Amino acid sequence: MMPTAQTWSSGVPSTLPLRIVFPRGCRRHISLPRTRAVATPEELRARTSVKLAPSHLVEALLRWTPRRTATEKGALPAPVPVVFHKDYGYPEWDPTHRFVMSKFHGVMTRLDLLPPALRERMRIVSDFGAMEHAVVERVHASSYVKGFCDGTLDAKALRRIGLPWSPQLVRRTLVECEGTRLTASLALLEGLACNTGGGTHHAFPAHGSGFTIFNDLAITAQWLLDEAGLNVKQVVILDLDVHQGDGTAAIFQGQPSVHTVSYHCQSNFPFEKQTSDLDVGLADGLGDKEYLLQVSERLPKLLAQVKPDILLYDAGVDVHQDDVLGKLNLSDQGMFDRDFYVLCVCAALGVPVATVVGGGYDKNHELLAWRHSIVFQAAVAAKAWAHARPTAPLR
Repeated sequence: MMPTAQTWSSGVPSTLPLRIVFPRGCRRHISLPRTRAVATPEELRARTSVKLAPSHLVEALLRWTPRRTATEKGALPAPVPVVFHKDYGYPEWDPTHRFVMSKFHGVMTRLDLLPPALRERMRIVSDFGAMEHAVVERVHASSYVKGFCDGTLDAKALRRIGLPWSPQLVRRTLVECEGTRLTASLALLEGLACNTGGGTHHAFPAHGSGFTIFNDLAITAQWLLDEAGLNVKQVVILDLDVHQGDGTAAIFQGQPSVHTVSYHCQSNFPFEKQTSDLDVGLADGLGDKEYLLQVSERLPKLLAQVKPDILLYDAGVDVHQDDVLGKLNLSDQGMFDRDFYVLCVCAALGVPVATVVGGGYDKNHELLAWRHSIVFQAAVAAKAWAHARPTAPLR
């Protein structure tokens, strides 16, 4: 049975009521059948042609947000910046490898196939290159950065990363980190920006792990704090990947200017967890409604207390019910509601957001790319929502 109300404890700002009452008869989430590793064209079309929109549940959870009394007739918000680089992926890659290199270009293909009215609300930004080593070394040991970039890491270190070394891998790693930094810069200017890569949260200062080499989220957070002209004093890293952001937590442990938050499947990798500022270990099989309630119970209060200047959001799709490395049970609709909720709450509280795609694993690469496209669809919807309703629009 759906709960009739959700209560927050003290410390919530005056703009938030203490109770939210869900309306009776909330619309059920869209439930789609699981698909085989090789979907037929009809199955693929059925899964990717669904028009995603906020459910009644997520709309109810956003009822506390302030609203404008009127908006300029016919006005539209600016398109959402979408950061992409052709070197995020490269063809010299084993297509059977568990890390799906093709998904980064696949996301762009899926975005181009969206209805024109939705696609035109996105602006592609691709004019950037590789990150300088000096910026990477603000977080990572210079010996580790040099060893990886020169191809001199030992076999044990490479096995821990889990990716075959090549000059192309070095290039894509540095370009991806720069893409996340650029996404954060755009978010500060425009309120919301989305990266088609990023989310390498298992990388520690002196070693990589779990398909990640350099921690783009940590590097970006440190860069934001270091650049005096940006006036960023507080960063929140919200990690909703199915796996704990252990590298990020370790890097910023004891650093009050970066608040690390990780919602993850407790029984999943990494099996030796680190300590984030907030860790929420989720039970296997958690579904759409329960997951959204877990996020909504804490996020508004946390943002009101921490008052970040920017939030870096890892929108990993390995929480999906069909992900081969996830143990949760979210549907496409559940992931859309999750992303829409996070972005709307940040908009309502005036917090700029930079999103990264995070993890996602499936033998069906086209469906995986579709799942990663959901956060971009939610970003367009959330920016329209913020433009039409909150009194403090996206900055």
